[in-house]
Amino acid sequence: MKLAAALFALLVIGSVGCKDDPPEAYPTYQECFDDHTTHEMLPVMEAIVICCLEHPIAGVAPVCGDTKPDCINYLTNNLNQTSASTIEVMDACADYVTQKSM
Repeated sequence: MKLAAALFALLVIGSVGCKDDPPEAYPTYQECFDDHTTHEMLPVMEAIVICCLEHPIAGVAPVCGDTKPDCINYLTNNLNQTSASTIEVMDACADYVTQKSM
């Protein structure tokens, strides 16, 4: 009986922990990018796309615009120049636009 109660408790705890939590919000794009690249150790391009698509930045999501040029302009203004190369930004913006339209 005790084993059944313990298993039930584990199932309840496990199901509560697996609910879909909303993506974390960030006050700035740079903070989102830094969190994903330094704490989660994601590659630069993946961090750019995730921050563009999934996380509210100052209450807005997605934040990188509708087109590749919009995305590049947004990142030029909101991501430190040393955080990503020009090629990484261009490739990530192309991927962002593709994923956004899916």
